[in-house]
Amino acid sequence: MASVNEDFLNLKNDYLFSAITERKNEFEKNNPDKKVISLGIGDVSLPLTKVVIDAMHKATDEMAKKETFRGYGVVQGYEFLIDKILEVEYQKRGVFLEKDEIFIASGSKGDLAGIAEIFSKDNRVALMNPVYPAYRDVNVMLGRDDIVYLNGTEENGFVPEIPSKHVDIIYLCSPNNPTGTVFTRKQLELWVKYAKENNAVIFFDSVYEIFIENENIPHSIYEIEGAKEVAVEFRSFSKLAGFTGVRCSFVVVPKELKLYTEFGEKVDLNSLFRRRQSVKFGAAPYITQRAAEAVYSDEGQKEIRENVKYYKENAKYIKKELEKLGFTVYGGENSPYIWLKIPKNMSSWEFFDKLLNEAGVVGTPGIGFGDAGEGFFRLTAFSSKEETKEAINRISNIFKR
Repeated sequence: MASVNEDFLNLKNDYLFSAITERKNEFEKNNPDKKVISLGIGDVSLPLTKVVIDAMHKATDEMAKKETFRGYGVVQGYEFLIDKILEVEYQKRGVFLEKDEIFIASGSKGDLAGIAEIFSKDNRVALMNPVYPAYRDVNVMLGRDDIVYLNGTEENGFVPEIPSKHVDIIYLCSPNNPTGTVFTRKQLELWVKYAKENNAVIFFDSVYEIFIENENIPHSIYEIEGAKEVAVEFRSFSKLAGFTGVRCSFVVVPKELKLYTEFGEKVDLNSLFRRRQSVKFGAAPYITQRAAEAVYSDEGQKEIRENVKYYKENAKYIKKELEKLGFTVYGGENSPYIWLKIPKNMSSWEFFDKLLNEAGVVGTPGIGFGDAGEGFFRLTAFSSKEETKEAINRISNIFKR
């Protein structure tokens, strides 16, 4: 008899974004004449830039010639991309890593799930609340039921305090999804200190770092002294360069970072992750990695920053217009997300239904990110300028009434 891994049965029936899509589809089916505008799922709207497309075309042509054809790729990633990442993302910020500490992959969601497999089921996990739901679901699927939720509230600026009890794995996200808040250098120093004192590991999700405008906010946790001993960093090209339909990411696993056996012996996480990848991951496609390499050219950097500027302007516009309506709004600065406080007499799903049914606008109910998200609503800046303005105009018409 084939039996099920019962840890999967502990997952909630509806994944947040699947539930949103179902409601949206049902509305469109019943209202075929009404155009729905989505400010919900964080997919980008601008196309890939010229430099990226040119690099993909060139790589495609290489694959069509016997002398330049590439077969199986390098599991860790090609050096031409790793070298650019080290130079542009880290060395320019005073962070020095080795080539074999960077692993190229095909999306941060898979990276977060993959590295979590290496840790014992008995580890106690700390999650920010509200939290990107994949963090929680990955650990539920791995059978971890000892999860500590660190509440982010208006009172603490949505940046939770250090846990009062021991935890082993800590998920931090800055700029944060969904709240749009960022960790200051001083705050990150406290987390690194806690991790070192407790032999804990920080999973630092910084996939939105390109949106940071405040020069005092760290882009990488490795800007904090000692972080290489306790932190794994996750980055993605999805929002950095609009690769949501291309898929490319990277993970930083410093060799200083050690895990422990049940007998207290130290083991090398970098080596274990490399071994894991060789078994469960092939390699990110050559064409994709050439496209990612182009992002780090001078012209590539110029182009992607123009696109990011476009989304930043959307975020600031949403924030400004909603504040005019009297809403309390967080995020929208250093982040593509707007965290909106909804009227007290409504749940976040009720607010979702109101916007969908009365305005034809889709957002994301805060409860989908954890119980600390109830009473809030997430909007994204990734739509076009025209649709963003139209969506906010529709919302304004509702609440002006």
